[in-house]
Amino acid sequence: MPMYVYEEIQPDGSAGPTFELMQGIHEEPLTVHPKTGVPVRRKVTAPWAGPKGFGKHDKKEQLSDKNLEKLGFTKYVKGKGGYEKTTGSGPDLIRKEKK
Repeated sequence: MPMYVYEEIQPDGSAGPTFELMQGIHEEPLTVHPKTGVPVRRKVTAPWAGPKGFGKHDKKEQLSDKNLEKLGFTKYVKGKGGYEKTTGSGPDLIRKEKK
């Protein structure tokens, strides 16, 4: 699940203290702080990828069809007729048009 950064909105509209929250990719952004009820907005931040070997799961488990679908991704693998969907939503087959 992605980690999102939220900032409190001060009465004058300026940015206040920030906090991080892990949310599903399809969940709606928060509008109020879950503990205090103060208005908040989600900040746009650069993605972060941990160093090689970071985390408790191995790469094979992280990229498994079951895990990718749970996280909201669609996975395609190259086949003879184009790219075939193995998990997620979207077309079952993606073909490159010949010129």
